[in-house]
Amino acid sequence: MKKLVYPAFIWFLLFLIIPLFIVLFVSFLSRSEYGSIQYIFQIDNYARVFQFVYLKIFAASLKLAFLTSFLCLMIGFPIAWVIATSKAQYRPALIMSLAIPFLTNLIIRIYATRLFVGIDGPVQGLMRSLGIPFDEFAFTQNEVLVLYGMVTTYLPFMIFPLYAAFEKFNFSLVEAALDLGASPTRILFKVLLPNMKVAIVNGFILVFIPCLGEFVIPDLLGGAKNMLVGNLITEQFLKARDWPFGAALSMVLILILILMPILLKKVFLRRVPSE
Repeated sequence: MKKLVYPAFIWFLLFLIIPLFIVLFVSFLSRSEYGSIQYIFQIDNYARVFQFVYLKIFAASLKLAFLTSFLCLMIGFPIAWVIATSKAQYRPALIMSLAIPFLTNLIIRIYATRLFVGIDGPVQGLMRSLGIPFDEFAFTQNEVLVLYGMVTTYLPFMIFPLYAAFEKFNFSLVEAALDLGASPTRILFKVLLPNMKVAIVNGFILVFIPCLGEFVIPDLLGGAKNMLVGNLITEQFLKARDWPFGAALSMVLILILILMPILLKKVFLRRVPSE
C-alpha cells in the first residue's frame, strides 16, 4: 500500500515543492539592467511589495475575491437548496445544466461576454433601437463586467459543496421548526445556517482562492484600468522581465492564500467539533 503513495509523492515533489523552492530562491535575487537574473542575494523585492502602490493592488484583489465569494454564496445557496429538494429524477438534469457551460473553454466564454455587451452586441443594439442615450465604451472593460465574469465562472465552486451538504441535511428539523411556529428568517439563521456553515466556509474558500490569483478575466473584461495582483505578477514575468520581483509577489500571494483559509476556519468553524 505504501508503494502506491510513491508516484503521488514524486509528482507532488517534482511539480509543486521543487518549483515553489525555485520561485522562493529567485525572489531573493536581483534583476540586471537588461532583464536577466543576477545571482546577488537581497530582500529589496519583498520591501518593494509593501510599497503603497502594490498594497493597493493587493487590497483591490482581496476586495474582488471577497465580493465574488459573497455573491456566489448569495446566488448559490438558494440554487443548491432548490436542486437538493427537487424530485430525484430532475436532479441530474439540473446539475448537468450547471456543468454544461464549463465544457466550453474559459476564453471563449469571456469573449462571448465581451461580444454580448460590446458595440455590435445585442445589449447596445437594443438600447439604440429604443433610443436610450449611452456611452458605447462604458459597457466594456469595467469593474462590473469583471465581477460578472468572476461570479459566473466560479459559481459552481460554491453550489456543489452546498448541494452535497443539503443532500445530507435532515429537513425534518425545518418541519419541526415550522410546527413550533418559527418564522422563515429564524429557520434560516437558527436551523439552516448553523448546520450548513462547514459547507459554506468550504465553498467560500473554493471560490476565494482561484479568484485572488485570477488574471485572465480581469485582463479581458477589465482592461488596463483594472490591475489585480494576478495581472501584476504576469506583467512582471512576461513584460517587465523582472522575474525576482514577480517571484516575490508570487510568494506573498501564496502566503495570503495559505493564511486566508486558516483564518476563515478559525473564525467561523471554531465551535464545530472535528470529525
